[in-house]
Amino acid sequence: MTEFPVGACQCGAVYTCDATGHNVGAAMVEALVYACGDNWDLAWELMPEDDYLTGRIENYDETLHQVIEMKNIDGRYVRGVLYFVRLHTEISELARRLKDKKEHQIAESTPIAKVQDPVIESAPARNRVRQKATKQAVREMVDRSDIDGLAGLCFDDKKTLRLMQRLLYDPDEEKRWKTAWTIGQVCARVASREPGQVSELLHRLFEACSDSAATPWGMVEAIGYVIAERPDIFGAFTRYLLRYIGEQSTQIQVIWAMGEIARKRPDLIRDTPFFNLFHFLQHPDPRVRGLIARLLGRIKATEAALQLMVLKDDNAGLIVWENGKACTTTVAAEAAKAISAIHGGKEA
Repeated sequence: MTEFPVGACQCGAVYTCDATGHNVGAAMVEALVYACGDNWDLAWELMPEDDYLTGRIENYDETLHQVIEMKNIDGRYVRGVLYFVRLHTEISELARRLKDKKEHQIAESTPIAKVQDPVIESAPARNRVRQKATKQAVREMVDRSDIDGLAGLCFDDKKTLRLMQRLLYDPDEEKRWKTAWTIGQVCARVASREPGQVSELLHRLFEACSDSAATPWGMVEAIGYVIAERPDIFGAFTRYLLRYIGEQSTQIQVIWAMGEIARKRPDLIRDTPFFNLFHFLQHPDPRVRGLIARLLGRIKATEAALQLMVLKDDNAGLIVWENGKACTTTVAAEAAKAISAIHGGKEA
């Protein structure tokens, strides 16, 4: 999912359009990343002129697909900018090979039987009576896990997800996890028609995690469930979770969230500097050790196989939250599943 319209020319260049003319910088970045096959790391390594050429066309009207020299059509200002990027031949070939390699890794790591086309939510009836979201109504629907009702309410009243987010501020850990799971389920449904709503929610959740004056209760958990349910749309948010792995208040939740995302899209985790997580296998907290083992198993990290073997006799207990419910396990059990997944190809 992109913020600006993007496309490709026959000459090999890619382009993006900023209709307002006020966000050209963001459009430039998006065009470059798109040209690199959505490989952010490669895009940031490239140098203009040395690795790619750029160009821009001012006064472009996206509606008429024309350049308007007068900058005005019947009183409507035209400020659009078309921005072009064309990679040099060798860089373009490198980007293509990296993209092909990534797609091959996804195909290998995702069992064919589990690959399903995302379900598109049915369009709400035009003649329906629109419902208004209230704190009480949303709380009651979350308590009874009324996913259908909450998804429908999101289409009727845009503040539904905001009210659900507020329910995460609950001292009861079990309720927080259930609410986070419910948010993930609802967002998966809403995103098929209105991904903007969910994207705004993710931005608010990340902002809450960054607020040193607030308690990030349930925020990372909700982020993890949302991305894990629709990694095809929100997978790009995965890398930002690592910002909070150094904080004691969010460390365990971040590792859990990455493991949840890795269940469906291990490639998203491998696109992050996951090697920096290996030292957590010796962490004094068994929850950290167990969740890291779970994560490494799901991405089939052969690089950590020997370190995981050390944990085979670690019988310290921990709780892993699955689908909003607590499951009791041990570090040794998680390590065993990880080793089995790495060597036997089974799911961790």
